[in-house]
Amino acid sequence: MPIDLICLDADDTLWHNMRFFDATERALVDMLRPFADARIAREVLEACEIRNLKLYGYGAKAFTLSMIETALELGGEAVPARVIADILAAGRELLAHPVELFEGIEETLDALADRGRLVLVTKGDLFHQEAKLAASGLGDRFSGIEIVSDKTRATFETLFARYGVDPHCAVMAGDSLRSDILPALEAGAWAAYIPQDLAWSHETATAPEDHPRYRRLARLAELPGWIDDLAG
Repeated sequence: MPIDLICLDADDTLWHNMRFFDATERALVDMLRPFADARIAREVLEACEIRNLKLYGYGAKAFTLSMIETALELGGEAVPARVIADILAAGRELLAHPVELFEGIEETLDALADRGRLVLVTKGDLFHQEAKLAASGLGDRFSGIEIVSDKTRATFETLFARYGVDPHCAVMAGDSLRSDILPALEAGAWAAYIPQDLAWSHETATAPEDHPRYRRLARLAELPGWIDDLAG
């Protein structure tokens, strides 16, 4: 079956992302050592992040607010203003980190563009995602840019309808089982999982290994070959 629409995640699929969040989290843990050990600080931060998703969504700004909330939850009034200032500085640094593409991404996108329309499907803060895409230099390679608050079955069903494609002629590729793979499969598309080392636990799920439209790939460069197999 020929693939007409190729949907791609952005963060940790096209460019590095979690390495910067991980470095910022380690910096926060160091700031909070007077109030909690590393394990407790990380647990409280993750709980804050998940609790705040409905309020702040995803992205560096939401992460910064959760870091401040974590500091106040662990230290209360004993947290000095200097620590809050340092957290805000860490958040600004996270927002300003350089966009570092994975090796061979431009060539892979060119190969994919020969096989179907490319659509970027990413979630997070609109301004930050737009800024990263602009800095990446990849924007012109895509027929569409979709920055969404979350990725669900309904998100993909709406997307496929917007681009006028049968779900069985669409594929989604990304590093998150929860956000990229499972909802795309539920919407009737094919899905390629490309795992990365520093995955956020909130994005993990059980891989649908027996699903006929699922494939695990070692890197995005393998996606054109899989699409060729599907077409054959």
